[in-house]
Amino acid sequence: METAEIRRRFLAHFERAGHTPVPSASLLLDDPNLLFVNAGMVPFKPYFLGQETPPYDKATSVQKCVRTPDIEDVGKTTRHGTFFEMCGNFSFGDYFKERAIELAWDLVTKPQSDGGWGFDEARLYPSVYVDDPEAVALWRKITGLPDDRISRLGKSENYWSMGVPGPGGPCSEILIDRGPAYGADGDFSAEDRYLEFWNLVFMQDELSAVRSKEDFDIAGSLPKKNIDTGMGLERVAFMTQGVENMYEIDVMFPVIRMAEQLTGRRYGADPVDDVRFRVVADHVRSGMMLIGDGVTPGNEARGYVLRRLLRRAVRSMRLLGYEDPALPELMPVSRDKMGETYTDLHTDWDRISRVAFAEEEAFRKTLQAGTHIFDLAAGQVKQAGGTRLAGDQAFALHDTYGFPIDLTLEMASEAGLSVDEEGFRALMGEQRQRAKDDARSKKGQHADTGVYRGILDGHGPTEWLAYETLETESRVLAVLAGGVGVPVLREGEVGEVVLDRTPFYAESGGQVADAGRLVADGALLEVLDVQRPVRGLVVHQVRVLEGELVQDATLHARVDPAWRTGARQAHSGTHVVHAALREVLGPSALQSGSYNRPGYLRLDFGWTTALDPDQVRQIEQVSNAALRADLPVGWQYMTLPEAKDWGAIALFGETYDNTKVRVVEIGGPWSRELCGGTHVDHSSQIGTIVVTGEASVGSGNRRIEAHTGIEGFDYLARERDVVGQLTTLLKTRPDDLVGRVGDLVERLRAAEKEVEKARLAQLLAGGETIAAQARQVGPVHVVAHRVDGAGGGDARTLAMDVRGRLPQGEPGVVVVIGVVDDKVAVVAATNDAARERGLSANDLVRAVGPLVGGKGGGKADVAQGGGTDASRVEEALDLVVAEVGRTAGA
Repeated sequence: METAEIRRRFLAHFERAGHTPVPSASLLLDDPNLLFVNAGMVPFKPYFLGQETPPYDKATSVQKCVRTPDIEDVGKTTRHGTFFEMCGNFSFGDYFKERAIELAWDLVTKPQSDGGWGFDEARLYPSVYVDDPEAVALWRKITGLPDDRISRLGKSENYWSMGVPGPGGPCSEILIDRGPAYGADGDFSAEDRYLEFWNLVFMQDELSAVRSKEDFDIAGSLPKKNIDTGMGLERVAFMTQGVENMYEIDVMFPVIRMAEQLTGRRYGADPVDDVRFRVVADHVRSGMMLIGDGVTPGNEARGYVLRRLLRRAVRSMRLLGYEDPALPELMPVSRDKMGETYTDLHTDWDRISRVAFAEEEAFRKTLQAGTHIFDLAAGQVKQAGGTRLAGDQAFALHDTYGFPIDLTLEMASEAGLSVDEEGFRALMGEQRQRAKDDARSKKGQHADTGVYRGILDGHGPTEWLAYETLETESRVLAVLAGGVGVPVLREGEVGEVVLDRTPFYAESGGQVADAGRLVADGALLEVLDVQRPVRGLVVHQVRVLEGELVQDATLHARVDPAWRTGARQAHSGTHVVHAALREVLGPSALQSGSYNRPGYLRLDFGWTTALDPDQVRQIEQVSNAALRADLPVGWQYMTLPEAKDWGAIALFGETYDNTKVRVVEIGGPWSRELCGGTHVDHSSQIGTIVVTGEASVGSGNRRIEAHTGIEGFDYLARERDVVGQLTTLLKTRPDDLVGRVGDLVERLRAAEKEVEKARLAQLLAGGETIAAQARQVGPVHVVAHRVDGAGGGDARTLAMDVRGRLPQGEPGVVVVIGVVDDKVAVVAATNDAARERGLSANDLVRAVGPLVGGKGGGKADVAQGGGTDASRVEEALDLVVAEVGRTAGA
C-alpha cells in the first residue's frame, strides 16, 4: 500500500467518524520552546492548554514534523528519521478512552479491501500504563485479547506530560510483533521486534509541582478529558509495503536508488555505505521540506539545522565516491514523490532548488578551503615528526570552516595520520554545553509564563482594540515587577501592566509595538513595549514617570498617534516592496522575514544572487508608482484555505489559524498577504519609499532596507544636501558630479601609483648596500636586517631583492624584519645553495617568531611571519646568525 493511500485512508476513516480534517501546519510555529513542530499535537496545544476554544470537538490531521536532537545518529538506526509525518486524531472533551481504542483498533485490523490496513491481530500487542486498570479492561473488552497480550509499562514509557503544569495522562500504544528474527519473545524493550507505531494519549489529569516529565504531582482530574493520538506514517508504510525500514518505503527509496546510480555502489552490500545511503535519503527529504516551509541555511537555530542536513547529505555522497554536485540529481527525485501530497514543492520549486543548490555550491567551496587548511595542518604535524592531528585542529576545521569530522578522519587516514577524536569530541561537548547554557539563559530572561496564564485564567483574554481606536478607558488587572505580581509601581520603576482592554499594538508579524502613555489619577506612565507572552493576553512594559500605579486602578490608555502613523506607513510599505519585488524578480522572490518601525522597513527574501543597481531601482520605482496610484488598502477575515484560493501569500515562519485569518490587500490582487498588522487606508498615505540598501544576510537570503514617510523625505533631503556641498566644492553641476568625482579618483589612483613606485625605488635603492654588508657565517652569506617603517609586503620585496644580489652559486640567507607601530613583520629567504646545506626559511621564521611575540611559516625558500613585540628585534636578528651557524656547522 503506497504511503499516500495510507494517509488517505487514515483521514477518511476519522472523517467518517465525525472528525474535522485539519491540513498540516507549517513546520515553523511560534513556540519559544520548539525550533520545529515535532509532534502532531503541537498545532493543537492552545486547545489542550485551554488558551483557546477549539472550533471543533473532534479533529484529524497528518502533520509534518521534524526532530533534530540526534542528527548524527540518523541512518545508524532505521527506526527514526529527521522529517516524518504524524497521523493523529484528537478529541476536545467529546469521546475518551473507549472510543479512541475502538477507532484505532478498527482501522488497524480492518481488511484492506474494506478500507483498513489489514494487520494480523495475532501480531498486535497493546501496551498500557501500569496504573491504568481501566485501559486494560477496555482493551480486553474491545479486542478480545487475553490479559497476557496486554503489556504494562511504567511512567517513562506510558505516561504523557509536557514537563510543565497542565494536562497529562496515561498512554496506550499499539505494537506489532515483527518476529523472533528481531528479538526475544516477550521482550518489549526490544524495539526492533515489538515496534510501537500508534500512541493513544488519554489526557485526564491536571498536573502540578512538575519537577520533570516523570516527577510531578497530580492535582486532580481535568474538567474535560481529551484524546491526542499519534501514529507514525512511515512506520505503517514500511510494515504494509513489506520492506525492512522507513528508508525503503516508496517515498524515500527512490532517492537511494538514484544515489546508487550516481555512485556505482549498491545499497545492502556494505553496512557503512548503507548508513550513508540512509543519511542521503533522510537529509535530502528533510532539507527540502524545511526550505519549502521557509527555512534558509544559516549559522544559528533553524538555519543551522538545515545547513547541517544539506551538508551531511553532500558529504555522505562524497564518502560514497561521488564528488560532482549531488543535490540537483537527488532532490528532484524526492520532490516528485513528496510532491504528490505537498503540491507546493512543485509550485515553489524554483525557490527551493535555488536555495538548496546554492548551499551545496557554498559547501563545495568550503571543502576546497578546508582541504587547504587541512593540508597545512597535516604538513606541520609531519614536519614536527608527529603522526596525530590534534583535537583542537580538527575542531577548528569543523567549527571555523564547516569541515565535517568524518572527512577530516578520511583525509588524515589518506595522509598516514590519526586524529585525536577524544579531544575533538570533548571540544564539541563543551560547545554544545555552551549552546544549552545560552538557550537556558535566554529562556530565563522571560518571566515564568505561569504568571501570565494565571492572569488569563482569572480575567479572561484582553479586549484588544488596536484596529478600532488609539484610546481606551481601561482597568488595571495586574501589576508585575521582575515577573511576579506586586501591589504597586512607584515613580521611576519599570514593570508590567495588564489591562482589561487596550488600544496598543503588541509586537508581532515584524511590526514593533506601539508607544504611548497610560494616565491614571495622579500617575503618568510611559509605555516602553507591548507583548503577548501567552495567547490572548496583552502585557504592557511601562516606566512610571509620575506618581504610582496600583491594581484595579482605572486609567486612560493612549497610543502616540504620530508613532502609529509611522508604523502603519512602514508596515504597508513592506507589503508594497514585497509586491514590487515579486513583480521585478518573479513570483519565487518570497519574503522570509521583515521588521518595520516608524519610518523604516527591512524585508528579507529568498534569493541567491545580489541584485544589480537596475533591479534595485526598478523595485523602488514600482513601489512609488503604487503609492502615486493611491491604491485602496483593505482587509477581511476568511478561512486559511479560502485565503490561499484567493491568492493570498502566507509568509514563512508565521502561525495561522485555519479557521480565521486576516488578509490585507493593496490594490486588489496586486498585493494580498495574511497579516495582523496595522495599515494605512490608501497607498498614497505611505508618503514615499526610499530604498537605502540591498545586501546578503546569509546563504540564499537577501535583505532590502528602505525609509518611508517623513523619514524617507528626510533621507532624500540629506542626500540633496550632500550633492549640493559636493557641487559647490568641485565647482560643477549636479548632472556632471559623477564624472567629476570619477576623474578625481582616477587622478588620485595614478598619483598613488607614482608615489608607490618612488617609495619602492627608494626602499630597493639600499638593497645593494645591504647585500654588500652580508656577514660570512662559515660558508654562508647572511643578511639579518631591520627596516623601520616597512610592513610585511615591503619586507618581502626587500628580502627577495637582497637575496638576488648575493653571490651566485654560494649559500645565502636573508632575514628582513620590518617594524611599523610596534608591529613586526619577519621575512626569510634562502637560495638553492643554502637549502642544499639544510638551511630553511621556514625554520628561521619559526625560530625567531617567539622572540617577537608571534609566529609564522612557509616553505624552505621563502617564509613569513609577524609579531607584536618590537623590543626584541635585535635579539631576533642575532638568533638568525646563530641558527645559520648551528645548521651550517660554522
